[in-house]
Amino acid sequence: MGYSPTGPPPPMGYPPSAPPPTLPAGCVAVVGQQYCAPYPVDLTVRKKALSLSEGDFVVTDVNGVLLLKVRGKVFSIRDRRVLVDGAGNPIVTMRRKIMTVHDRWEVYRGESTNSSDLLFTAKKSSFIQLLKTQLDVFLASNTSENVCDFKVKGSFFERSCTICVGESNTIVAQMKRKYTVTNVLMGRDTFGVTVYPNIDYAFVVALVVILDEINRDRMGDNDI
Repeated sequence: MGYSPTGPPPPMGYPPSAPPPTLPAGCVAVVGQQYCAPYPVDLTVRKKALSLSEGDFVVTDVNGVLLLKVRGKVFSIRDRRVLVDGAGNPIVTMRRKIMTVHDRWEVYRGESTNSSDLLFTAKKSSFIQLLKTQLDVFLASNTSENVCDFKVKGSFFERSCTICVGESNTIVAQMKRKYTVTNVLMGRDTFGVTVYPNIDYAFVVALVVILDEINRDRMGDNDI
């Protein structure tokens, strides 16, 4: 069901001339309903590129309130990242599946890695990806994985991405890199993320982290 005239307006930055998106009915709560809002949620995601923790992510809202963090690699098992809330409580664990062609990541509830706690998986849409990075996202209930539930369409050089429903053009979240003098001098990457109404922002942040990890691997492997 699309936006109604009396419903929440499209998020800031959405082209006024474009038709309103048709979002899935109800709340899309992949991680939890507490991370869904009936209005667009604008987040700032900061990554400390030069920190000892090798890329801690800090997520704040428009008022600068800390919402989420990602434990740095120094404090995590290799190929595993943990998304925590502002108090440090684990929300999801992101684990890279070793020896897979499409760079597959599995995301579990809390700090679990049990199959019963699997929330979703994400993998590259194709083995060879040059200037663009596309991820197919499958919810845990989609065991056949014939059609993805969500797709992440990213630009490697621009460090931006759009998250859509399945193979459609229905956008549920967008991310763009923020270029400032302070970020360059401090060695930080800062991203602005807009999460559309009734979409799980913890789910979106987890996808942003996975996309960044895959892009970092591409840089290290000199794929482009």
